Amino acid sequence: MQQIPMTAKGAQQLREELNHLKSVKRPQIIQAIAEAREHGDLKENAEYHAAREQQGFCEGRIQDIEAKLSVAQIIDVTKMPNNGKVIFGATVTLLNLDTDSEITYRIVGDDEADIKNNLISVNSPIARGLIGKSQDDVVNIQTPAGVVEYEIIEVEYL
Repeated sequence: MQQIPMTAKGAQQLREELNHLKSVKRPQIIQAIAEAREHGDLKENAEYHAAREQQGFCEGRIQDIEAKLSVAQIIDVTKMPNNGKVIFGATVTLLNLDTDSEITYRIVGDDEADIKNNLISVNSPIARGLIGKSQDDVVNIQTPAGVVEYEIIEVEYL
């Protein structure tokens, strides 16, 4: 089975979600199913069917998280010496040379990616263009809007 890179923070968030699903959500759903059964005929009991559907989603998510954690390669960049190179887990501040605007991204695993919070997937075009480069390098990255030229201002291992 192929290992999937994941930050220590991302793995911790998945463990917390798994714990919540198992200790809070699952018992709530079981209780809802028990209450719905008491209402009688299960064929026409919408509450029962809704609770069973919720149970299916919950169990599916539990299996999904357990599978991801079982193949996760957890990388904690805070324990690595910062040599100025862009690696998985690094926080990179870029200067767009076309617009003179700065943006900061953190390179994370596919499951952790959230562009609204500037968390980009290691498999995204920007991250693939940055990996292996160093602070003060100028890189050209192919984006949907065309080629964008960035200068790497700062590389942090947070």
